[in-house]
Amino acid sequence: MAKAAEWSLTNGIRLELAGQGTLVTGLRLGSADTDMSAGHHGDKTDPADVVRAARDGVEAGRVEVLADEWSAYVKASLANDPSEFYAATAR
Repeated sequence: MAKAAEWSLTNGIRLELAGQGTLVTGLRLGSADTDMSAGHHGDKTDPADVVRAARDGVEAGRVEVLADEWSAYVKASLANDPSEFYAATAR
């Protein structure tokens, strides 16, 4: 829920600041290999890769950066029936 709320907030801020030419780039990632995620046993993205993806996205003027495969998968599933996503993540 928190990530969905952040996604919506980023989109709202982007719309509010567009008139003054401010680029707001949303960075999406599943889990990064940090101290905070030490208890998470799934796939984790190297923080250096996240930073590179963010920097490259901002330099390219992108409004959204998907830093890992999980984020790309989640984004692609948004237009589908939610039950497909839940079934795939339950495996």
